[in-house]
Amino acid sequence: MPHIKIKKGHDLKISGVPDKNIVYPSQHSTLAILPNDFRGVKPKLLVKEGDKLKIGSPLFYNKINPDVKWASPGCGKVKNIVYGPRRVIEKIEIDLDKDQDSIDYKAHTNEEISKLSGEQVLEEILKANLFTYFRQRPFNVIPNHKVPPRDIFISGLNTGPLSVDIEVVMAGQLENFQNGVNAISKLTKGNVYLTTKKNSVLSSIENVKLNTISGPHPAGNVGIQIHHISYLRPGEIVWTINPQDVVVLGKLFRTGKYDPTRIISVGGPSVKTPSYYKVRTGVPIKSLIHDNLKSENVRIISGDVLTGRNASAQDSLSFYDYSISVISNDIKREFIGMLNPGSSSSRYSLTPVFVSLSEKLFNFTSSQNGNHRAVVPINAWERLLPMDILPNELYRSILAEDIEEMENLGIIECDDEDFALCSFACPSKTDVSGVIRQGLNLLQAEV
Repeated sequence: MPHIKIKKGHDLKISGVPDKNIVYPSQHSTLAILPNDFRGVKPKLLVKEGDKLKIGSPLFYNKINPDVKWASPGCGKVKNIVYGPRRVIEKIEIDLDKDQDSIDYKAHTNEEISKLSGEQVLEEILKANLFTYFRQRPFNVIPNHKVPPRDIFISGLNTGPLSVDIEVVMAGQLENFQNGVNAISKLTKGNVYLTTKKNSVLSSIENVKLNTISGPHPAGNVGIQIHHISYLRPGEIVWTINPQDVVVLGKLFRTGKYDPTRIISVGGPSVKTPSYYKVRTGVPIKSLIHDNLKSENVRIISGDVLTGRNASAQDSLSFYDYSISVISNDIKREFIGMLNPGSSSSRYSLTPVFVSLSEKLFNFTSSQNGNHRAVVPINAWERLLPMDILPNELYRSILAEDIEEMENLGIIECDDEDFALCSFACPSKTDVSGVIRQGLNLLQAEV
């Protein structure tokens, strides 16, 4: 099988690495879906406060594409619908019942799954309100189900800091994963690409084009894998899906039920006992970090420290996030920091600026270690981006809103998560990821 060796990138040496033993937290009383998690979606409610729901009941649909609906991750009553400015729906909160009933759909044998047509597979996924697990490149948005993808990509490797180990998650889910792959392979006339590390538990999966990959983060990002396996050309689209969501679809076809559970990681320097947790989509963050923080002055992140969103204990885990990261907000300025030579035992550097004495992990904080300043082109971005793209030139073309130049420089292959390390390492404290997203939004509006 083809092997991809990534040389550019960096693995953050951050403390609070989660223990891989899976914890089953005590039952929480609420779940929530956040429509703001979904780019480019204009939600229209299908429920109101007080309505009774089952697992899988539709909550809202996309006005732009009414066939795409969102499933309830819990059985219970709609407790609260939170609106933002201009009556934008920000949160749908569900009060859970003691008994968790699901909507029943048609169950299939393995042989029946293999005989389904692409139209039948798509119809059943839409009927179960689970099409939202797919995302489209370019733009990393929910696809138009009426436009079939060139290929479908699954990244079987997480390299993000403190992220959950796919090998642990998939060890007992191979049959469901295989059923999911067999179903989604009908949705494209191209290939389903699965990328894993060498000797992965997923190496035995059939009906996929298997590739292996090695190297530092962002080797596990699906966008990096698309770039190295079969890059996007203008006018082409591909779909991506997380391996845990493939398992959800596999269970749907095999059992006829929607299982909203997932395994996530909770870690970071400010977590007392970093662990893996088996939870449901939309779990309250408070239920996972209660009495598990070293201090109160912390920053809670739904997702990893490079690409996640700022959250609070009262928030819920975002739909596409599989980790919660907690770092300290206690920022202490170092006396004559720029002049103090220091060492790697106390200061972190992506380059060998300080004397390296060990492979120790560091207690990262939310400090930027400086303010935003003029861009200094010293190849800091180029050293960390494993794509055949000129990030500095692309950045400038986006600021100039030169759409033709952006396209020529390969923006359709990009996503903001692939540039997160560039933002982290930038000596000018430039939010490179944010500018890439700005460019993608500009291009999408033109399209």
